[in-house]
Amino acid sequence: MYITCLDLEGVLVPEIWIAFAKASGIPELKRTTRDEPDYDKLMRWRIDILRERGLGLTQIRDTIAKIDPLSGAREFLDELRRLCQVVIISDTFTQFATPLMEKLGWPTIFCNSLEVKEDGEITGFKMRIENSKLATVRALQSIGYDTIASGDSYNDLGMILASKAGFLFRSTDKIKAEYPKLPAYETYGELLEAIKRAMV
Repeated sequence: MYITCLDLEGVLVPEIWIAFAKASGIPELKRTTRDEPDYDKLMRWRIDILRERGLGLTQIRDTIAKIDPLSGAREFLDELRRLCQVVIISDTFTQFATPLMEKLGWPTIFCNSLEVKEDGEITGFKMRIENSKLATVRALQSIGYDTIASGDSYNDLGMILASKAGFLFRSTDKIKAEYPKLPAYETYGELLEAIKRAMV
């Protein structure tokens, strides 16, 4: 039995923090897990910037409301769910993901949660589990699934490398150069065909 594990941002939807960086005029917030492998460090840095600028969850949600899935993402996800079970494993947060899941047809997502004051100030975050993507793949394997995984960033590599088949999708040249043995694809059609071959 197969289950496909997908990253969310950069794979199915645009990067939320990049969109917010543009909307807020804070270019530093364009930094993502494509650039910084240490997610804890990255998030604490982001929260510090938000606090300094007096920005919070309300402003980020206003940006998210304007984000649509990447072109072809919904169709790709619908077709993939006809072939096998699919779980989105993301380091994003429930407070960010919910409106995007509606636009993607409510797929299953495992993600984290933000700590937010009543006034919307983001004070911290709670990770679902340490090394959540790799830990989730290992847990799925422990209950009898063969996993297939795909993502674009450093924090996806654990689940990609631990799976029966793993693929980079629209990743950076740097990551592709560092992991030349990982198949890398740029279109949903290519990725779907690769997943189909992996299930044979």
